[in-house]
Amino acid sequence: MLNHIVIMGRLTRDPELRTTQAGVSVTSFTVAVDRDFGGRDGGERQTDFIDCVAWRSTGEFVSKYFHKGSMIVVSGRLQSRKWQDRDGNNRTSWEINADNVYFGESRRDSDSGRSDNYGSNYSNSYSSNSQSSYGGGYDAGRSGAPANANTFVELDDGDGELPF
Repeated sequence: MLNHIVIMGRLTRDPELRTTQAGVSVTSFTVAVDRDFGGRDGGERQTDFIDCVAWRSTGEFVSKYFHKGSMIVVSGRLQSRKWQDRDGNNRTSWEINADNVYFGESRRDSDSGRSDNYGSNYSNSYSSNSQSSYGGGYDAGRSGAPANANTFVELDDGDGELPF
């Protein structure tokens, strides 16, 4: 089975960082995503508001570097959550459980008036997980070293046979 979703849009409010009773960081945020097409008559494009949740270091990353209006790319899985409202009615909420988040634009493009601009090395490719196919970034789950550091290891030729 495959459950993978990628969205790109703008945050509707500042991310909300909380900590569970077990001490695990979790951040909730909503992304406004424009549809690629207009209505049936070719009119105004519609916008979907998609709830997202990011756990541990990914959540801390979102809380630290993103704010209301920031362009964000979220990669993760779609999940449903069942709950009861105050009247006892059963409800279902759909949200994206974010595995990776990326800047959707460079800091210079979105906040040209600020003095804390990111360098060009981090625009559009700074990620919370270096295993991404987008390259560059930061792996918060490992040593904290930049992912583009020289971490290649030379393999021993052995008897010259390939392992596959």
